Amino acid sequence: MAEKVLMKGNEAVAEAAIMAGCRCFFGYPITPQNEIPEYMSRRMPEVGGVFLQAESEVAGSNMVYGAACAGARVMTTSSSPGISLMQEAISYMAGAELPCVVVNIVRGGPGLGGIQGAQSDYFQATKGGGHGDYRLLVLGPSTVQELVDLTMEGFDLADLYRNPVMVLGDAILGQMMEPVEMRERPKRDLPPKTWATMGAAGRQKNIITSLYLDPAKLEKHNLHLAEKYGRMAAEQVRYSAYMTEDADVVLVAYGTTARIARAALDRARERELKVGLFRPISLWPFPYDALAAATTGAAHVLVVEMSLGQMVEDVRLSLGETKPVHFYGRTGGMTPSPREILDEIVKIVERGA
Repeated sequence: MAEKVLMKGNEAVAEAAIMAGCRCFFGYPITPQNEIPEYMSRRMPEVGGVFLQAESEVAGSNMVYGAACAGARVMTTSSSPGISLMQEAISYMAGAELPCVVVNIVRGGPGLGGIQGAQSDYFQATKGGGHGDYRLLVLGPSTVQELVDLTMEGFDLADLYRNPVMVLGDAILGQMMEPVEMRERPKRDLPPKTWATMGAAGRQKNIITSLYLDPAKLEKHNLHLAEKYGRMAAEQVRYSAYMTEDADVVLVAYGTTARIARAALDRARERELKVGLFRPISLWPFPYDALAAATTGAAHVLVVEMSLGQMVEDVRLSLGETKPVHFYGRTGGMTPSPREILDEIVKIVERGA
């Protein structure tokens, strides 16, 4: 077992990326993720990598495009407004089938908002913040250890599917310190990058583009992408279910909010209220079938988010009209407390509807 070290979430993300083979980092500073580029600026030269602070998020994300074309393991990180500026390049990379990892340490919005933690980028991440028919694999860690593990896994998944992967954290997770193990991952059997632009000696040129001016060719390409997204949706569903077997009320929460919901669950169980917790880990693909199965015996579902209820739509798609879906959220960087969530649980049980 690897020795545990105490690390801040942002710095743990950076070291995890390096351990996963990331050797190119391009980005632009924005609070609350600044420790990631700061850490990378120091560490990348030590491992023979490239760090470059771009003049903007737009420039940095297009540098990611270039490094990915050459077959490099490459990452960029930002926070909400910065991720918005990267959307064009993210759509380009999805369209050109380029693997990369994008980390969003979410802050409150809309607009410039504030620097406290939030989950109000869920729609942007899971429904496609950029243009066109494309999808990202979106992973939602709830601990610093999971932030490490999913960042490392993200590089393998990006290479496996030739697609950008987003790790969706938040300011609380990025700034907190927890003991983590920096575990070496088993080598995954990944396809060789014969498509990369690494020199054309002895073979035809590789041309990487997302531009298809012939509508028939673009439709064919989009259908090819859709088939790949179908495989991703079938193969990469991830979730955790806790004490849902006998639950009358099932909480649904992800990321940092799931930790708070777990504390509320424990208090509810002390009061002999049968409460469970379902935590989506893959936010896209969303675990629709697993959530439906985990809530079969429940009378109520309560979605808890640090937003105005963006994940509620996916929960309702999972459950249809089978049971009431309630919502409790805080927004703008405010964080729900275990007491607040417990009060909502009590209200639901007492109302009975």
